[in-house]
Amino acid sequence: MHTRTFGRTGHSTTPIGFGAWAIGGTWGEVTWDDAKATLHAALDAGLTFIDTADVYGDGRSEQIIAEVLAERAAAGMGPRPFVATKAGRRLSPHSAEAYTGTAIESFIDRSLKNLRTDCLDLVQLHCPPTPVYRNAALFDALDALKAKGKIAQYGVSVETVDEALTAIQHPGVVSVQIIYNLFRMKPAERFFAQARAQDVAVIARVPLASGLLTGKMNANSQFAADDHRAFNRNGEAFDKGETFSGVPFDVALDAVEALRPLVPQGTAMAAFALRWILMEEAVTVVIPGAKTPDQARANAAAADLPALTPDQMQAARDIYTRLIAPHVAHLW
Repeated sequence: MHTRTFGRTGHSTTPIGFGAWAIGGTWGEVTWDDAKATLHAALDAGLTFIDTADVYGDGRSEQIIAEVLAERAAAGMGPRPFVATKAGRRLSPHSAEAYTGTAIESFIDRSLKNLRTDCLDLVQLHCPPTPVYRNAALFDALDALKAKGKIAQYGVSVETVDEALTAIQHPGVVSVQIIYNLFRMKPAERFFAQARAQDVAVIARVPLASGLLTGKMNANSQFAADDHRAFNRNGEAFDKGETFSGVPFDVALDAVEALRPLVPQGTAMAAFALRWILMEEAVTVVIPGAKTPDQARANAAAADLPALTPDQMQAARDIYTRLIAPHVAHLW
């Protein structure tokens, strides 16, 4: 699989990575063994980037990753992948004032233990309140943590394009994680050119709009009580944009049907949606989640699909403009 340069870090990564939220929690039950098998399948398929967070299963996701990487190292199963984690959402209350260097360092220490490492490859502030992006003292503290050797690099995970533009004004920010998919096109309009100009890596999350862009859901789809697609549709637990990309479920289903004729025969809609994201050169890596080995392998294979045609790209944009943008463009 080809690679893309991860900003100015000196690293490169496969264009599709592994999003480890689903194996941690709030996506319905995934057993420990199934989670491990899924991650092993992704790495066997050649993926070299893993994204997790300290709150995914209260550390469970990080611990699963550590166990899988230890098994692979012991068996000599290729080089260690790049592992990005996130910190900040453990704060309670989750307020801008609570984002201090001391608090973030305590979370980093916990992630170091969970991931069984002495230095984290990349730590991302985990969708903090907007004022945090203007807190120069916090970014100075992250620089100090780099100097201590606890983290190699740091970036941010954001909710809005404006937050992304503010964040990259801090010279130490090497990456921005942002929602970008067929239902969330605003980053390409307002952010990606600046990211490329400043050599900032872009991690595209929620690429399948919480599973909507698999094309497998319908009006009768049901979700487990511990699945955020059941309990966070209106932002009851965290930003509603993280669930179905913030698009009303019925509207999103209509848009999926409008997109379906654009998907080439023999290609899964999920693969089409991932390949659409990779048409944007500013995107460094896209991080779909998976709960089974088959899903992980299918995600990885999407990187090898042929490029989409200009007609396909324009038709997808037209569907977004007509059906989706009125619900999301002004919010994120």
